[in-house]
Amino acid sequence: MPKRSTSESIVSQHSLIARREAFLRDSPWVLRLTVHKGKPAPVMIIKERLPAANTADSSDKASSARLKDMGLIYGQSLHRCMRPLQEMLARVCDADAVPLELHQLLTSKSIAYRGNLPLDEEAGSKVALLFILQHHMQDLDRIELIAWRILRLTREEAVYWLSRATQYGDAPNRWAQSGMRVMLGGQPGDDEIVRMLQELREQR
Repeated sequence: MPKRSTSESIVSQHSLIARREAFLRDSPWVLRLTVHKGKPAPVMIIKERLPAANTADSSDKASSARLKDMGLIYGQSLHRCMRPLQEMLARVCDADAVPLELHQLLTSKSIAYRGNLPLDEEAGSKVALLFILQHHMQDLDRIELIAWRILRLTREEAVYWLSRATQYGDAPNRWAQSGMRVMLGGQPGDDEIVRMLQELREQR
């Protein structure tokens, strides 16, 4: 297959950026890569797009919708979850089922990109579930294991488990999150955590 010329590559890249920006206007989830004072850069924040207020003018729906912060990740936790996060982003498609290749903006060593990325329902639900479950956890092996196992969930499973962790009130949400941390990441100190983590890494 002949190599594409530099001009063709530039046109293709511009087209890819345009598709990302178009989907970002009404994507169900938004992943923001930014900086926060007092936290090592970059910081990733997952935001859910809430339904627009009822309006007679459908053109106003995107602007009237609001984004709700659902969780964030940074530092060593982000570094350990980078590979499964890359795979989650690699599967993101726009409304026409065209891959957006968002994983190209992340590397295991550094993330130069800053801004908002559009996520579809599956990727957004998985990223949100990961960011919520890793919050307050210290064991990096368990955090990474949770990330790999969330990656393997179906879209329906990710949406369901995210709803169980976020939509039933403060106490039930905490209980559900605690149970999911054990279900996906094992009990602290369990020798099987390292073995299972290594298996999942090698399967990629």
